[in-house]
Amino acid sequence: MQISVKWLRELVDIELPVEKLAEILTIAGFEVEDIEDRRQWADGVVVGKVLDCQRHPNADKLSVCEVDIGGDNASTIVCGANNVKAGIFVAVAPPKTYLPIIDLKLKAAKLRGIKSFGMICSLKELGLEKESEGIHIFTEPDLEVGSDVRPLLGLDDVILDLTSTANRADALSMVGVAREVTALTGGALHLPTVAEVEFEKGTGLTIAVEESRGCPVYIGTAIAGVKIAPSPDWLQSRLKAAGVRPINNVVDITNLILLEWGQPLHAFDRDRLEAVAGEKDLTISVRLAQKKEAIATLDGQKRQLRPENFLITANDIPVALAGVMGGEETEVHEGTTNILLEAALFDPVFIRRSARCQGLRTEASARYERGVNQAELDIACQRAIALILELAGGTVTQQGRDDNRSDRASWSRRIELRLSRIREVLGQVKTEAGGAIDIASDDVERILTALGCILEKGETSVWVVTVPPYRYRDLEREIDLIEEVARLYGYDRFCETLPSQTAPGGIPAKNQARNLVRETLRGIGLTELVHYSLVKPELSEVPIANPLLSEYSALRKELLDEFVNAYEYNFTRGNGALNAFELGRIFYRDEEGRSLETEAIAGILSGDRFPQGQWTTGGKGSPLTWYEAKGLLEAAFERLGVQVDYQASTEDKRLHPGRTASLWLAGKRLGIFGQLHPQLRRDRDLPDEIYLFQLDAVLLFEAIDIETQIKFTAFSPYPSVELDLAFFAPIDLPVAELEKTMQETGKDLLVKVELFDRYLGKNVPEGQHSLAFSLAYRAGDRTLTDAEIEPIHQKVREALTEKFEVTLRS
Repeated sequence: MQISVKWLRELVDIELPVEKLAEILTIAGFEVEDIEDRRQWADGVVVGKVLDCQRHPNADKLSVCEVDIGGDNASTIVCGANNVKAGIFVAVAPPKTYLPIIDLKLKAAKLRGIKSFGMICSLKELGLEKESEGIHIFTEPDLEVGSDVRPLLGLDDVILDLTSTANRADALSMVGVAREVTALTGGALHLPTVAEVEFEKGTGLTIAVEESRGCPVYIGTAIAGVKIAPSPDWLQSRLKAAGVRPINNVVDITNLILLEWGQPLHAFDRDRLEAVAGEKDLTISVRLAQKKEAIATLDGQKRQLRPENFLITANDIPVALAGVMGGEETEVHEGTTNILLEAALFDPVFIRRSARCQGLRTEASARYERGVNQAELDIACQRAIALILELAGGTVTQQGRDDNRSDRASWSRRIELRLSRIREVLGQVKTEAGGAIDIASDDVERILTALGCILEKGETSVWVVTVPPYRYRDLEREIDLIEEVARLYGYDRFCETLPSQTAPGGIPAKNQARNLVRETLRGIGLTELVHYSLVKPELSEVPIANPLLSEYSALRKELLDEFVNAYEYNFTRGNGALNAFELGRIFYRDEEGRSLETEAIAGILSGDRFPQGQWTTGGKGSPLTWYEAKGLLEAAFERLGVQVDYQASTEDKRLHPGRTASLWLAGKRLGIFGQLHPQLRRDRDLPDEIYLFQLDAVLLFEAIDIETQIKFTAFSPYPSVELDLAFFAPIDLPVAELEKTMQETGKDLLVKVELFDRYLGKNVPEGQHSLAFSLAYRAGDRTLTDAEIEPIHQKVREALTEKFEVTLRS
């Protein structure tokens, strides 16, 4: 927010230099990002009176003027403005004046043969307007030539670009900043006086709010006989200092109250409201939008409304986006004579949703989204009415309201504050002598009282603090009050205390497991990706209540779709195959409908095994097979120290029904691995050899034993003994089950089981296939003998026969 120091000094008695004030505010948490000294824009520019004006003899568009700027003799100035003439008062920059806005230092110069001593300035050249049609002409009475123009143009001011934290809604107003400065400096506070306006109860206006949750109170004030005109200079100067463009007296007053009190107001043209409503008697209401409704807003946009939009209606016809922007059909214009002034409170959530779904953010919505002080709504409304009557004339004919606010006693809160807790959290403070002491209770009382709090002394060194209504939203707990004490006492005045002893740090086991998974997946050639958690809404995703965009209005339920999309995006742009993984969060609903989240790991494997070595295959590629992709995943599991089982699966319709396996870890489902379905591949025009996997990250992290997963095993110097085992087995019996049984039976001496042959055809029973395995036996301390190996090998044969009823061939 842009803060006018000149305006601020009217509200608070402060004599501090601007730089010191900016430093105090920044230390207190109100960062001053920039100091704009407007006094430099017109330093040296004076009031001049044009005594004579003649056409330039050598140029049709130039005039030669004699200008009195307070010296002994008039100055000759060549001017190119169309509106220059004799008898007017103007802003003159004499020679040696520097104008920083246009980066020009004035000096005497010849223009078409006539020497010019200075320049008659426009508002653009003085930084007050972006474009000017001609020079600025003063209309104030009793002007003194040669006097400084800055007080007349509002350039005797310094602007602070102030940024407040999101919880300080009160700081989006001059009154709020003035209260803060008062607490920081001790200067006296002078709030604007508000005159009570009396009016008669008229007819023809009813306020009836439909959605009271979103609009606790709505006040509509009818004022007749106003005269629309430009605002006085003082009002325009205040608006310009805050970066607001003046429009007319009525609209400017609503903007002034917005800046002064942080209370948005809106003025409707009463006659236009009646025309839109179709009758003289108006019922003003506030409700949510309905389907197929539309409204043209003040920015000239025709907007199709959505159910999230919050509306002001006249006889149930939309006339404004509540708390965001008014309607074009009912705006105040030059011919307006009757107005309806709106002053209301809107719920932050309603306004945030309404503004976002239309892609709008205005000064009004920014304040409503943070929360407007309900205790000062009537004050802001009364001040606006008084200013309108003063500057635009008219008479208040009626005021209606629908007030559903809670009892005034609930607009504040009482918080218990302990001095011991303050000292425990903040530590000691520095003394002028360089020592350290505990913060005094008197300082605590002084600081909180300056902030507008009321303190009641309870037990020893305990207060009951009543928070003022304008700080109700951000002072909620004891720690908030402690923060205020630290802020205003000065963070730089507290001692820097190091811990009494240091302790070694460490990474939690879960984080170590997470890092190991990332390292392992990178080790098998995958690149880590990060996708958006927001996706297009489908049937089972978790919807977002207040999405930024309708295209991304749900939370993802899994990760595989994102990898297919990413592969397609890269492949169609000639970037080749994608080998990547992601460790991210997914979201789901439980049986009771609650929204939950968990972590998942997903990845994609594809491309040639040897992309840089196709010369060895005659220029032909060697695509990754299903078994090779599975081997890479198994290598990762082996590195992580987990034993994963595979079971055939057809549940995921995006994956090949004959080349998909569900993964199991200690009897619990870990995830899925498979090849992309041929139909999906054809639809997206992708290569055939694309493999996907998704794992339950939480289950995997729990299974990784960080302490023992990296083990050293001594290499056996003794040879292994390899024996073959062949048998007929049912085709639907997973080979993994056979290998698992062999390993469990052979125990420590059976070090390797490998399938080396599979046969279907002649002499093989129907529904079965012939499998041949190579079993390697080895001991670490001796060479095994046939007498040791044969009993174990026989146990393996018997276990297979008993458990799976296979038919042995050898």
